[in-house]
Amino acid sequence: MKRILFILSFAIAAISAEAQIFPNVQVKTMEGQSVDAATIEHDGPVVVSFWATWCSPCKKELDALAEYYLDLVDETNVKVIAISIDDPRTVQQVINTVNSKAWDYDVYLDTNSDLKRAMGVNNVPHTMVYNSAGELVYTSNKYAPGDEFHLMEVIREAAE
Repeated sequence: MKRILFILSFAIAAISAEAQIFPNVQVKTMEGQSVDAATIEHDGPVVVSFWATWCSPCKKELDALAEYYLDLVDETNVKVIAISIDDPRTVQQVINTVNSKAWDYDVYLDTNSDLKRAMGVNNVPHTMVYNSAGELVYTSNKYAPGDEFHLMEVIREAAE
């Protein structure tokens, strides 16, 4: 009986635990603070967008999604996390770009590409959607105008 209770309590704890999307890799906030990516909180679907200041399609995708982001948050509780892969020499350019945009996303800096490598990202733009259980449900490594509408549908499905 004790064994069954132990197994049952372990199963309940595993189900209720928040799924870890990110590996234990250090990234930086826009303010320069180091953060373990594995500790980035979420409680709904998550969009992870790897981007760079020199990548025009990356910025266009993030701009297009920004138009609908707050409505999507209200509707699906989605969290968009933009990960810049710019190197340490261009951090100020990242900050200037983000400050000039109307992005309400959390933006992190992966200046050594540690997170990019750990997550198997080869090029940008690279967008991944995880459902509330932390399961990868969508990935894309391109952007063309209009793709944001498909991405929004994927987010809605991931929220169900």
